[in-house]
Amino acid sequence: MASASEGRATTCMPRRELPGRPPRDGYGVYVYPNSFFRYEGEWRGGKKHGQGKLLFKDGSYYEGDFVDGEITGEGCRHWALTGNTYTGQFVLGEPQGHGVMKYQAGGHYEGELFHGLREGHGCLVDADGQVYWGSFHDNKRHGRGRMIFRNGDEYEGNWVRDQRQGHGMLRLVDGSTYEGQWHSDVFSGQGSMAHCSGVIYRGMWINGHPMAQATRIVILGPEVMETAQGSSLTLTVQLQQDNGEVATSEDGRELEISAGIRYVQLPAYSEVSFFRVDDGLGQTPIQTPFGFQCISYPLSSPKSGGPEPRAALESASADSPFPEGDPGGPPGLSLPLAGVGSPGRHEPRCPENRRRAKQGCVQFSNVRLGPPPPGYHAILFLEGLREVGSRPRGQDHGGTTPIAQGPPGGSRLDGVATVEPAAEAFPGEYVLMIRDVTTPPFLSHTLPTAFKHLRVLARGAGQQPHVPREDPEALS
Repeated sequence: MASASEGRATTCMPRRELPGRPPRDGYGVYVYPNSFFRYEGEWRGGKKHGQGKLLFKDGSYYEGDFVDGEITGEGCRHWALTGNTYTGQFVLGEPQGHGVMKYQAGGHYEGELFHGLREGHGCLVDADGQVYWGSFHDNKRHGRGRMIFRNGDEYEGNWVRDQRQGHGMLRLVDGSTYEGQWHSDVFSGQGSMAHCSGVIYRGMWINGHPMAQATRIVILGPEVMETAQGSSLTLTVQLQQDNGEVATSEDGRELEISAGIRYVQLPAYSEVSFFRVDDGLGQTPIQTPFGFQCISYPLSSPKSGGPEPRAALESASADSPFPEGDPGGPPGLSLPLAGVGSPGRHEPRCPENRRRAKQGCVQFSNVRLGPPPPGYHAILFLEGLREVGSRPRGQDHGGTTPIAQGPPGGSRLDGVATVEPAAEAFPGEYVLMIRDVTTPPFLSHTLPTAFKHLRVLARGAGQQPHVPREDPEALS
């Protein structure tokens, strides 16, 4: 701040003083020749000294201590142009030392200053209510400091010229934390994030993104898995990066297993599929990457040693068209118990349908297809319908693969017989699905669902599924 020098005033009209001279000692008023400055206060030896107030023509002012004509000591300075006001220590006309700066736009700073700039330690509250405690250099956050942001997030660590840089810890308001290296205000370098969903990532970060993050779910095994009717199987699942490597830097991503049965409409009966589904169940076919659709099907895992009380149902999945807890709907993708439509029955417990990944890997053990649920009625193809399966390829609009053999039972439907639900799944084509159900999604990204084609073989069929002799490629 420019100070008013008596050398610039050769003529003056101070109160109770003769024109041409500022007051020598005591109290007096002096208007400078350029009319921009006006001082009222104490004088000593013709210089402002002691307590006084210096007013500027634009409305700015300083009120406080003067020493030998200079603004030095404790005082208050107001700038009309910006509306800011500073109260504290001054040296040679500039805020220097400790003080409080109040900003017209909102917020304030309390701490150390040098040549009018924030320098050293202090506390800055900005117009948005964000608070920073720590070191400053050249008016910027620089060095070690702690900041609480407007949304409640809190950072403690190193700063470089108003940006987080170096080592620091961020605590998000949702409970997530990150500790590690920063550059240009984003995660960069080695760091560890514990996400509020339970996912933990430890490793390298580049421009705010994990370098070795999982991008897909892969179910290991042959392209088409086969299992005998009534048998269980084990699925090994990997979370992989774009380059195919396992995302070993990740822990805790939550995966859910579910199943579906192939949905095929027969050319002669457009409403007939592997299962006749009761009207009103509203099953929506799920598209698979295998060139066909499926409808949801339950998984169950009977325990040895007798039945157990019925387990509580999981919430319906996003793919299910039924509201949560609807006992009349078909099973969704959250593995309800088979036969849940019969109140009062004791059912075996379902396997846990969700697992959390560890170092990018998950294993689902004792996976078993349940019996057809209420509302699902298996279709048995009679010998007279085999001619449908013998049509040349290209005329079979969806396939005619039988799912079971044996004497027909139940009600007939134009040569196709239905059977009542059995104690286990019928032979046929099924789909296993692994979904990323991490909640909330890790870094706002959900992995795409993985599918595995599963063929259930009839008992005694060995490792080859039953295929009609007229159409050996019906299951391909």
